[in-house]
Amino acid sequence: MTPEDFPRAFASAFSTQDAPAIAALLDADADLVTPTGQHAEGRDAVTDALSAEFAGVFRTARLVKGKLKLRPLGPQTALLAQRYVVAGARDAGGAELPRCSLLLTATLAATPQGWQALAAQLSMLAD
Repeated sequence: MTPEDFPRAFASAFSTQDAPAIAALLDADADLVTPTGQHAEGRDAVTDALSAEFAGVFRTARLVKGKLKLRPLGPQTALLAQRYVVAGARDAGGAELPRCSLLLTATLAATPQGWQALAAQLSMLAD
């Protein structure tokens, strides 16, 4: 996987509510901040946090890729900023929420398993 492939793989896993697949995109001891503000450290905690989100507001959500900004920091590291549109999120009563913008920011590094995030944050954006 290249740094350019990372946001597509992330969106695909998010859109199928596959928390373990997202966790696999992260380094074993990576940090993740979810869109609702949960902080998780390590793959198991990331899987648990995202599973909770996928059981709630994001249970039928999909990510549509927008603008990507990739800043190489060297031959084996990069900063990623990927905009998404979130569609299909649901409130507690099951009603579909309006589309919103989400920004994934991540520090990526080349590892023996390919490019992985060392830290990532998902932030809701004001439109």
